[in-house]
Amino acid sequence: MEFPDKNVLEFNYGVVQLNQLNWRDFLQQENPVASALMAKMNIAPSERPRVKAECLRLLATLRLDPARMKMIGGFVDTYLKLNAAEEEIFQTEIAKFEVAKQEVVMEIVTSWELKGIQKGKLEIIMRQINRKVGAVTPELEERIRQLSTTQLEDLAEALLDFSNASDLVAWLNGLEE
Repeated sequence: MEFPDKNVLEFNYGVVQLNQLNWRDFLQQENPVASALMAKMNIAPSERPRVKAECLRLLATLRLDPARMKMIGGFVDTYLKLNAAEEEIFQTEIAKFEVAKQEVVMEIVTSWELKGIQKGKLEIIMRQINRKVGAVTPELEERIRQLSTTQLEDLAEALLDFSNASDLVAWLNGLEE
């Protein structure tokens, strides 16, 4: 920001092109940002499963709190999605880790799977509700989104007996009692 006679503020940023960096250069850095950004670096197609495994191995060595680990692991999973064949290679790579690191990595991967299962159940149940009792209010939908996996499973069964939205509301209110 400048005025005709004075420069008030100037930002000078260095540009980093992740896709120009080699992921191997960051393998030994004990840095959560490095473990996340490796997923966006220059990766040969055949190395994708190994890079994902190495990102998670590095993450496992950092001893972060579960929330940070989940966030960084989610970033890696989002930007380095693997097909079925790559997923098999990925599992083989994880099997090469020492047991303690394997356990941490598997906790991260399992949390992704559980989150995906929960999301899938919720989507199907919302479709069933819309078909069975019609569209629900945003407030009612939010209440349903807050249910645990077990409660969603119970709702899926109870939904078969519903005939209108008031049955759904009554069922949800029954949870609070």
